[in-house]
Amino acid sequence: MQSGVLDLPWWGYVLVALALTHITIAAVTIFLHRSQAHRAVDLHPVVSHFFRFWLWLTTGMVTKEWVAIHRKHHAKCETEEDPHSPQTRGIKKVFWEGSELYRAEAKVAGTLEKYGHGTPDDWMERNVYSRHSAKGIMLMMAIDLALFGPIGLTIWAVQMAWIPVTAAGIINGIGHYWGYRNFSSEDASTNIVPWGVLIGGEELHNNHHAYGTSARLSNKWYEFDIGWLYIKLMSYTGLATIRKVAPTVKWLPAKPLCDLDTLQAIITHRYDVMARFVKSVRADSKAEIVKLKANTTPATELEFRQLPPLAAQGTRRTGSGRPGRARHLARQERTAANGLPDAAGTGRHLGPLHCQPRTIAWPVAGLVQARRGQRHPVAEGLLGAPAQLCLTGCEEGAASTCVTGSEPPRSPC
Repeated sequence: MQSGVLDLPWWGYVLVALALTHITIAAVTIFLHRSQAHRAVDLHPVVSHFFRFWLWLTTGMVTKEWVAIHRKHHAKCETEEDPHSPQTRGIKKVFWEGSELYRAEAKVAGTLEKYGHGTPDDWMERNVYSRHSAKGIMLMMAIDLALFGPIGLTIWAVQMAWIPVTAAGIINGIGHYWGYRNFSSEDASTNIVPWGVLIGGEELHNNHHAYGTSARLSNKWYEFDIGWLYIKLMSYTGLATIRKVAPTVKWLPAKPLCDLDTLQAIITHRYDVMARFVKSVRADSKAEIVKLKANTTPATELEFRQLPPLAAQGTRRTGSGRPGRARHLARQERTAANGLPDAAGTGRHLGPLHCQPRTIAWPVAGLVQARRGQRHPVAEGLLGAPAQLCLTGCEEGAASTCVTGSEPPRSPC
């Protein structure tokens, strides 16, 4: 293969591209994100300046701009003022045009002034990195071409696309749209995968939003944050000083009263507490639904059997002057409220009406069958205004089950 200074097999160029892009990711997550934006770790000046130089070569990003935009994202998360929220701008917009959203926000002077404080402001930053940000990536292209020949142009293109795709697209987009959540934070942040390697640990985005000033982004035993691994290794050699990490929940025996320590613990771990509460409510609700389904008689159909029309049966008047059927309906309405006589008509009441689903016959014209929740036009036309139609026979102590229909007698007994 035609090459530059370094002549490598095809897989060697793949490894080089992955190594170079991984250094870029490490610079973003360790220097820009955890050190500059959130002050979770202090880096040795040599490490800090190496990351600044490398980001100038491979991304052209200015430290103050990146930090200011990210801090504003946390301050205005999931609102219209959030520079890159898929909840307000749409997932397609953020995923495919994340870099454009970044560049547009970087031009807002108010954002840089309000959120960009505390970032490097030395001679190199003012005269090289900020003033000539585009020249760094051109220098990187020349270096790649010199080292690897024409294939170096492909490696350079991968380097240039790495941050726009992984950080601006995947983390800012997918990390607020899809994934799992360990903590019930007030935004839509998610953990994309539990193993943060390819994007330096930034995949654990919900963990980060729950504890924004933590240098460690992993919280569960099965989660891995390779950025935290690098920070720990540098701390052992004196190249990094860890300032803050996410607190760990410690379970103590229950207290009869809520004291100040308990209150402080709840406030500190509020996102964890709410996440555990939501899980417990869901589990209890699921168990209760299963229990209710197991103890409930299946819903039956209300069967309107073929009977002669009411008009054909006649309306025999009684001594009170009311039609016999109307008096029968009125009597059933009273017994529904006051108690039911037994089937033998002895006058002994069985207590207030409680209903249990069963198939019942209803004396209306035509054959009509209706399920729970449907209207019954035949009964409605016969009996008047819509009300509730009880699908039941009568058994004391059973639950009432009703559907929308017309005003029938409360008891079919």
